[in-house]
Amino acid sequence: MTDLETLTRAGDLRELNRWLDEAGTLEIAEELARLAPPAKAVAFRLLGRDRALAVFEHLDPVHQQQVLEGLRDDRVRQLVEDMEPDDRARLIGELPASVATRVLSGLSPAQRAMTAALLGYPEESAGRIMSPEYVYLRESMTAADALERVRRAGAGAETVYMLPVTDDERRLQGVVSLREVVLAPPEARIGELMTREVHRVHATDDQEVAARLVQEAGLLALPVLDSEDRLVGIITVDDAMHVIEAEDTEDVALHGATQPLGRPYLAASVIGVARSRAAWLLVLIAASALTVNVLQLFEDTLETMVTLALFIPLITGTGGNTGAQASTVVIRAMAVGEVRFGDLPRVVGREARVGVTLGAFLAVIGFVPVAVVFGADIAVVVSITLLATCTWATFAGSLLPMLARRAGVDPAVVSAPLITTLVDATGLVIYFVVARAVLDV
Repeated sequence: MTDLETLTRAGDLRELNRWLDEAGTLEIAEELARLAPPAKAVAFRLLGRDRALAVFEHLDPVHQQQVLEGLRDDRVRQLVEDMEPDDRARLIGELPASVATRVLSGLSPAQRAMTAALLGYPEESAGRIMSPEYVYLRESMTAADALERVRRAGAGAETVYMLPVTDDERRLQGVVSLREVVLAPPEARIGELMTREVHRVHATDDQEVAARLVQEAGLLALPVLDSEDRLVGIITVDDAMHVIEAEDTEDVALHGATQPLGRPYLAASVIGVARSRAAWLLVLIAASALTVNVLQLFEDTLETMVTLALFIPLITGTGGNTGAQASTVVIRAMAVGEVRFGDLPRVVGREARVGVTLGAFLAVIGFVPVAVVFGADIAVVVSITLLATCTWATFAGSLLPMLARRAGVDPAVVSAPLITTLVDATGLVIYFVVARAVLDV
């Protein structure tokens, strides 16, 4: 099947229409994202209204903006008007201020007020990603009454599979699933069917915390409350998964010693990609200066025993890799809520024991070949250094990310490359101190 980019470049509108008719919504969104900005609008204009909205909501905000730039104002207004409120707020939050103002002014008063309310919450808060359109029930309703309400108000809600139950002041009393309502006798009361033990978050809570809660508790939707514990919206599972994907993407970037691009890779400029990496490279170069200083400090030792220089890559490489392994595991465990700062002694102690185990294993494996080639004294130095360096590396690799979290810094900032660079320098100090003690140089 010919791809969308080829058909757009050829200008074959008949084949282009046929491809759009046969392709799925997600496939169209993926192919549109690969097109140049002018070509995006050309292909998008061929979609019908309902299909266009479905495709548009699958696009990243960067690509959404490029599509909007190629459409007439009336088409833009209609497209943004038809979006889900949370998706619309996400898009407008990414637009330049002048464009965002123009788009907002084109909305109907009701949709403008709803969008402005979401944008009023802090960035990366639960309130920014919640949907204010939901169907709520009362405890006194019967199952038949509840189903009638769902039929009447459900078309405008983002989901009806989880139904919050509130009192007259919109305070959350519980939740009930649509399945339970459908299967219950018509005369059954909602108060008898609902679950009172409900997961919930406040609108000002961190969006990642809310999204992780949806994931861990296996929720279809999560109620969101305001400062007075009144229900103001719900976070659906699809919005939660989007947040988790974005947060994981950011963590992967930081863990790889680069700043998040904030946009899809192919939509980023070469300068933008280079800028995201340059700052980290400068930091790592500065950190690497520690290694140079250590070598300079022990220059006399190296001159006396040149053979020691042969094992510098082995020591630094092993220590850096061991520290990176520890930091990766601990950062991931913190991200998914498996460990907290209160677990610091357990985590650090556990990783230190792992380091001792790994160091002892490598020391035993490496002793014989080093002793045969370079002598027993050198083998003893290398083995002791491996044991000490692995223990120190796992200790540092587990401790620093947890301290970073405590200080309010993203633990991913204490990434594997940074841990590796720091352990390289300290590993060399250990190496030369051991060498001086064993070899008396």
